[in-house]
Amino acid sequence: MFDKIDLAPPDAIFGLLEAYEKDGNPLKLTLCSGVYQNESGLTPVFSAVKRAEAKLLETETEKNYLEIGGSPDYRRQAQRLILGAGHPALEDARVVTVQTPGGTGGLRIAADFLSNVGARRRIWLSDPSWANHETLFAAAGYEVARYRYYDADAKCIDFDGMIEDVTAIPRGELVLLHGCCHNPTGWDPTAEQWDTLSSVIADRELLPLFDFAYQGLGRGLRDDAAAIERFAARGTELLITSSNSKNFGLYNERVGALTVVCEKETACEAVLSQLKSAARASYSNPPAHGAAVVAAVLADEGLRTDWERELDHARTRIQEMRVSFAALLKKKGASRDFSWITRQSGMFSYTGLDETEVAALRQRYSIYVVGSGRINVAGLTPQNIDRVTDAIIDVTA
Repeated sequence: MFDKIDLAPPDAIFGLLEAYEKDGNPLKLTLCSGVYQNESGLTPVFSAVKRAEAKLLETETEKNYLEIGGSPDYRRQAQRLILGAGHPALEDARVVTVQTPGGTGGLRIAADFLSNVGARRRIWLSDPSWANHETLFAAAGYEVARYRYYDADAKCIDFDGMIEDVTAIPRGELVLLHGCCHNPTGWDPTAEQWDTLSSVIADRELLPLFDFAYQGLGRGLRDDAAAIERFAARGTELLITSSNSKNFGLYNERVGALTVVCEKETACEAVLSQLKSAARASYSNPPAHGAAVVAAVLADEGLRTDWERELDHARTRIQEMRVSFAALLKKKGASRDFSWITRQSGMFSYTGLDETEVAALRQRYSIYVVGSGRINVAGLTPQNIDRVTDAIIDVTA
């Protein structure tokens, strides 16, 4: 039967990366994938991570399986990192967590868990959203619907449209929200908008699922978690998938978690059992090393201080590149206003480039950008920013 199988369509991002690898231009550049890069264009290993790994290497005595739910130390630290130590939901013991293979693994376990406990298999995504959201939930048997999020003409969130659409969602349905650093647009709601949205979601008895992949890379560890803290403090149910790929630089270790905040402590035991059941049927148990590194860093005052300093540097560098990018485009006489890029958050930016312009960047300059015009601002460096701005000015002239 295998000789009759059709080729699967290439992934929107990884397909571009494959084309990039085959490109023979020595000046080729990719701004596609969502990985942090430093001033030299490298994805660094945090020094706090290296020191934690050295300690683990000295003290490790076995390579046995983790339990289905993952490392207890990591799970406790993940809860505190997401919600903040002393959050009312933690004090009330209304929170359960399982370790997952990255944030993507957490999303799939969330889909399976909700399906297993009888939730309606329809999810509402922002328009636009991370491309893999639709792929993942469709593969899990969900119907995918959309609520308005981005106004391409005004270059900002279409908040009125968003609220109108969310208000019309049938009661009890699942709504996916980006906790911070919205992927792909880079636009996050304001504090006041989050408060309005949380009220609407509570009134409509909707179930929020936060994809929280970029904590610390927007406005800071606690500022980035503010929306989730507000939702959890309401005492209603919600789910959070979190990732430590970006904020610890542990991309290939696949460290993530799925956290569920219950309305009552009495529900937690059954919820945790169902989360573990979904995990067992998927990957059985999660990988150990990356979770051990994260737990070690967060538990050690010195390592945590160093990690937070490195994370602050990464966040500051991204914002500096935003400012430099917009200023350089203006200085060079770009035909469009790009100043709004400085008001976005996180690694990603919707640049406003259309598919024709994106194709021209690739064909003329070997600069690879996702078809939507999304770029990874962290891929900009002092060495390549002039070339990128010149190319954008050329293709948008």
